[in-house]
Amino acid sequence: MQKITKKSARRRTPAPPIMSMTDLAKLGGGKIAYIKALNTDEAREMFPAIELPAGIDLFALHAADGTPIALTDSRQAAVGHAMGDELEIASVH
Repeated sequence: MQKITKKSARRRTPAPPIMSMTDLAKLGGGKIAYIKALNTDEAREMFPAIELPAGIDLFALHAADGTPIALTDSRQAAVGHAMGDELEIASVH
């Protein structure tokens, strides 16, 4: 049994990813999305063309590759938008 020291532990290389970022973005063939809760500042960065009042909670619907699809003030509306576009909602933690 090999003794692992701090020095040998630092030399370990991380395991290669199972999927590339490109493969992950293609996952689900454009039919998978996720919903992200945002504060006003985060939403302004993502959707600069939209004027938003300060201090409200928002929900963004994103494609699997992170592309923003819709912005709304309720999770239920984001779910409805996904359903209307026939998107599966993935749980992201």
